[in-house]
Amino acid sequence: MFEDRERFFSRLSTIAGLQLMPSLGGWILVCVEDPSDLARKVNRRTEPGTISVPRQVKSAVRIPVCSPKENEHLFAVIREVMELRAGNVRRVVG
Repeated sequence: MFEDRERFFSRLSTIAGLQLMPSLGGWILVCVEDPSDLARKVNRRTEPGTISVPRQVKSAVRIPVCSPKENEHLFAVIREVMELRAGNVRRVVG
């Protein structure tokens, strides 16, 4: 699990607009502009509640660390949403 988490953390750090924060356990905490919008758009493309917005941390979302396959799918969805928000309309997830 630790190796999967580190790999997922590293992959997420390549997405423009995400600021990853030191995190422990099965979640990665990410600061992002308009976290509710990101969570809503990602959750529409995945299972509802996949990404949550913690009340205690301003401008952040919590991203779960799952299996390598699930992490890769979630990475692709988050990357697509962030690119669409930035104005790139390239669709990367089918």
